[in-house]
Amino acid sequence: MADVFNEVDEQLRAERLNSFMRRAVPAFIGTAILTIVVVIVVWGVQAWQSSQSAKASQAYAAALDTEGKGDDAKAFTQFEELAKSGGAYQPLALMQQGGIRMDQNKPAEAAALFEKAAAASKSPMVSDVATLKWAYAMLDTATLDQISAKLTPLTDIGRPYAIQAREALAMAKLAAGKGPAAKADLQAITLLQDAPDSARERARAIVALIDSGTGVGLKALSEAAKTAAPIQLTPVAPPQGPAGAPPQGAPQVQPEAAQ
Repeated sequence: MADVFNEVDEQLRAERLNSFMRRAVPAFIGTAILTIVVVIVVWGVQAWQSSQSAKASQAYAAALDTEGKGDDAKAFTQFEELAKSGGAYQPLALMQQGGIRMDQNKPAEAAALFEKAAAASKSPMVSDVATLKWAYAMLDTATLDQISAKLTPLTDIGRPYAIQAREALAMAKLAAGKGPAAKADLQAITLLQDAPDSARERARAIVALIDSGTGVGLKALSEAAKTAAPIQLTPVAPPQGPAGAPPQGAPQVQPEAAQ
């Protein structure tokens, strides 16, 4: 009798094992296939993104080369096409377009492009530069309140170009005829420990002009401020290294304000 029960028990265990295998094996195979598909999709997306980044880098470098040769009209079109494609180079292309318009003495069009560039980037390293350029382009037409609304957030501690934003805000106040307020801001820059020496020297020079009361000097200073480029973005070749190095033509931000 015991042998009969043992045989039945073994049959039940075998049936349970077979039942489990019938359920588990397809699930395992399905999971394995899904994993392979996910890996292929992720690899494909990364390869596509790398390809698109390389194409954008080449297009950006080509547009810069065209601009360097003096063909601003063609360069503007090239940057426009790059800006339409989106991606990391979109705000940079928009700023290059804005620079071309500034060179053509079209500050309103330039400001619109700088504003779009600021909105297109999530990085303060880029968006703050675009906003600074907007402020200088609009120095002659925007109200002090409008410029202040744009620049004041950039002066917060921790923002990458807080000193340059303070300087630009002082220029806006000076252009608006608020010499004492501009002087106070510039004097504050001279006392900031993290201010570059060049920024301190400019601030002292402007304060000296304000104190002299020389109207011609102040007017010339405000005119220069309207077209000054507070930040320069220049393309540099990326260092040779492992994957993840910046693409060809990636921008380098120079934090010093233009003289």
